[in-house]
Amino acid sequence: MAMAPVGPGFSTTIEALRLREWKLGPGQPTLVMDQFSAEDFNLIVDDRADVHVSSKDGRFYLGWFPLGRPGTDGEGWKIAVSGTAKVRGYHLSFDTETPADIVAAAVARVLETSRRV
Repeated sequence: MAMAPVGPGFSTTIEALRLREWKLGPGQPTLVMDQFSAEDFNLIVDDRADVHVSSKDGRFYLGWFPLGRPGTDGEGWKIAVSGTAKVRGYHLSFDTETPADIVAAAVARVLETSRRV
């Protein structure tokens, strides 16, 4: 493999252009749901079989919509954290085909940032 000359513009190698395999498909939603305990979270399964998880204080919400969230274009997961009087909250959305382990990683990071007050 030859080294590309240093200079302006774009350069690469044949090895860098090789195809990659990417994880696709929704995977196992239990990877997400298994992160919640009944001690700290409420769980509701509604008549559409959508799953809703909220923290006992009501500031965290996770919705899983296997067939898509009503009124959206294929939203499968919704994560929301309510803000305070001084700091705005935030929300994240993933579509129905986002691999559950990617959603699980996002949920894990959100939960890691929480603490009891």
